[in-house]
Amino acid sequence: MSILLDRSSRVVVQGITGRMAQFHTKEMLDYGTQVVAGVVPGKGGETVLGVPVFDTMKQAVAATGADTSLVFVPPPFAADSIMEAADGGIRYCVCITDGIPAQDMIRVKRYMMRYPRERRMALTGPNCAGTISPGKAMLGIMPGHIYLSGPVGVVTRSGTLGYEAAQQLKDRGIGVSTSVGIGGDPINGSSFRDILERSFRDILERFEADPETQVVCMIGEIGGPQEAEAAAYIQNHMTKPVIAYIAGLTAPRGRQMGHAGAIISAFGESASEKVEILTAAGVTVAEHPSVIGETIAQVLARRAA
Repeated sequence: MSILLDRSSRVVVQGITGRMAQFHTKEMLDYGTQVVAGVVPGKGGETVLGVPVFDTMKQAVAATGADTSLVFVPPPFAADSIMEAADGGIRYCVCITDGIPAQDMIRVKRYMMRYPRERRMALTGPNCAGTISPGKAMLGIMPGHIYLSGPVGVVTRSGTLGYEAAQQLKDRGIGVSTSVGIGGDPINGSSFRDILERSFRDILERFEADPETQVVCMIGEIGGPQEAEAAAYIQNHMTKPVIAYIAGLTAPRGRQMGHAGAIISAFGESASEKVEILTAAGVTVAEHPSVIGETIAQVLARRAA
C-alpha cells in the first residue's frame, strides 16, 4: 500500500505549458504516473507531451476523471489555482510553487472552510518537493531514481533533506513506502490540520495505519509548532518507531532563516527545543543529516530482531 498517491491516481498538471512544468511532467510520465490532463486558461485544445490541455479544472476533471493535481503556477496566481482545484473536485493537491504571499494562503484557508470535512481537498505545500510512492507514482520535482520501494515512511518539511534521506536509504538497500513533502513556508497546507488536513500529525496517522510502513522518518525545521504537536501524537498514539532529524540547530532566536522564512518565536520552535520534545516522546533523533540512513537502518534492525 501507500498513502495519498498510488498507481490509480489520475493527475492534472496546472500550468503545464511552462518550461519547468513540462520538464517535470515528462519525468512523471516516464516514471509511470498517470498524467491525464493539463490546465492553462486560454490554451484549451492544445496538447503537451501528448497530454490534453483544458481551460478549467472542471473541464479537465469531467473529461478525464482526474482526482489529483500538481500546481506549477507562478506565485501571484497559485492560490487561485489551488482553490480552482478544490472547486473542480480534486481530492489531493500538491503545490510546488515557492513564494506565494502569506495573505494568499490565508485566503485559501478561509475558502476551504466552506467544504465539509468529507469533501475537503487534501493539500501539501506550497514550497514542497511533492509526494512519491516508489514504483507506483510520482507527483512533484524529486529525482525518482533515488527512491527504492520499501518499509520506511518519510514526511519532511525540507525537499533536499528528503532527497538526502532517500539516497542514504537506497545506499543501504532500504526502500520507502511513501515520501511526503509538506512544505516549509510559514503558512501552508500542512499548517492547518483541521482545515487543510495535512500536518506532520496527520501524515503520521496515515503511516501508522499503513501496513506497508514499518518505521517513519520525520524531517523538521526551525519555526512553527508542528514538530511539537507531532511529538504529542507519537507519544500517545504511534506504535511504529519514529526517527527524526531537525534542521537548524545553530539558528538564533528571533531571526528569519532561509527562503522559507522560518522564525523562532516561541518555546518549542528552535531546533534544540524540538529535539528535546521529540526525544522525551520516545523518538530516535539523528544528530546530523549524514546519519539519517544509518539511524533508520539501526532501528529497522532492532525491530526485526
